[in-house]
Amino acid sequence: MAEGISTPRVFRGLVPDGWQNMTFEPFREGVEICHLTRGGPDVALLRYAPGASVPRHRHQGLEMIIVLSGSQSDENGRYMTGDVVLNPEGSEHEVWSEDGCTVLIQWERPVAFVG
Repeated sequence: MAEGISTPRVFRGLVPDGWQNMTFEPFREGVEICHLTRGGPDVALLRYAPGASVPRHRHQGLEMIIVLSGSQSDENGRYMTGDVVLNPEGSEHEVWSEDGCTVLIQWERPVAFVG
């Protein structure tokens, strides 16, 4: 292996439903997180209880979300299982889930909460 190249991390069977057996920890009220990688870019699973939300925040880098189950909403729409959402650097939104959901999320840099 060449110097500076690391071994890939593999999560076999994560999709379509292997994520259900992952270990989650509290993130925000009604939202749990399972970190898959840290240190930028970060990758995690977020699990929202029905009615849970994340306050308004600004993206400091690109964020990608894949909805694995349920639905997630923001001011721009409602995203269903299988949807992919790209939130560009500088964009702002509040996020909620009426019926609960689990998403796979990747972000370049942490968000900045606003207002």
